[in-house]
Amino acid sequence: MKKILTICFFLFTVIVAKTQSTEDYIVTHVPFAQSLMRDHKIPASLTLAVAIHESASGNSKIAQHLNNHFGVKGPNNNDDIRSAYRDYESADESYSHFVEIMETRSPFNNLFTKYDQYDYKGWARGIQRCGYAHSRTWASQVIALIKKYELYQFDERPEDYVEPVYITKTYRKKTVKRKTTNTYTVKPGDNLSIIADKKGTTVKTLMQKNGLKKANLKPGQKIKL
Repeated sequence: MKKILTICFFLFTVIVAKTQSTEDYIVTHVPFAQSLMRDHKIPASLTLAVAIHESASGNSKIAQHLNNHFGVKGPNNNDDIRSAYRDYESADESYSHFVEIMETRSPFNNLFTKYDQYDYKGWARGIQRCGYAHSRTWASQVIALIKKYELYQFDERPEDYVEPVYITKTYRKKTVKRKTTNTYTVKPGDNLSIIADKKGTTVKTLMQKNGLKKANLKPGQKIKL
């Protein structure tokens, strides 16, 4: 029993040791993310946040076994896991390939002319619109990570930089007003004169609205008012 407990404790220690905190992940990868930003003009904060989101801060299986930090699909030669995701020699290679995808593949390559290297919100929303992820909240999640860990501090923003303001479009449901047809059900003893007096109209008006040629009415008959 003691031996089993010792083994379990050892395995638990190994698992915990392999788990990397987001803070440690940022410290490890921020230098390379910044070098990519300087060379390619893509926010370091954006690159880091996407990697954190897609790789669970480097703790996902494809990050640990394939060095894949951005969820990029493709062939791999890894025998440790069966996966539809591409493998890389290193995490840096995965980071470089992400930037390469942004630069060379349409429509991502159009984002470089739309957003500068400091506009992480524009980049996140632009990447989502280009179809990088299926989730409608993907950009919001990436932006939330940037704010939570203050990754924008790595973007080397000028002191006088002013963040672009993006107006979120809200769509209101149009309320369709239904036309209510005001009608009166003829009761026994009613005639057009009585109905006209009750409803504040004239016999002539009632006859015109209802296409009546005669003033005769039947109980149960519907009259438009």
